[in-house]
Amino acid sequence: MTTSHALAEVYFTAFKTLPLKEQKYFLAKVLKMRSLREDIIDVAIAESRKKESSRSLRDYAKERN
Repeated sequence: MTTSHALAEVYFTAFKTLPLKEQKYFLAKVLKMRSLREDIIDVAIAESRKKESSRSLRDYAKERN
């Protein structure tokens, strides 16, 4: 594990010890950061849809025409 990964683990462990209200406050502050917001939203969407079946791009393109 790299030093930066170890540091991230320490911060995440500290985050998990916060009461839920403070966790939500922290996440709201993180989501206000433009540089991270879209990435976090993308990860959340991908995570929520990962069990959905997929289809090929070719099949999708046929439906669009």
